[in-house]
Amino acid sequence: MDKDSNISNYNHSINILERKNIVVTGVKRIESFDDTEFLMETVMGYLALKGEGLELLKLDTMQGNVSIKGLLKSFTYLDDNMKKEKDSSIISKLFK
Repeated sequence: MDKDSNISNYNHSINILERKNIVVTGVKRIESFDDTEFLMETVMGYLALKGEGLELLKLDTMQGNVSIKGLLKSFTYLDDNMKKEKDSSIISKLFK
């Protein structure tokens, strides 16, 4: 069974508890992450989470669930054009 088709059957949600514990469902894959930002592909599009001290607690690739702790400052859904700009900025940061 194809993993992407399995995940696409799941609903997408974001649960935030006191801006410190974040659970995202319907995640296809995590593109990149560090202690200030997570970029992930969900069944509803690309999602960028920004904050301080962000840490991956749990990744369930079979169910498409991600648990993150840290101080959440913002989250944004990106369209394809914004994602391409984000990718180029990540690459430009690596080669500075």
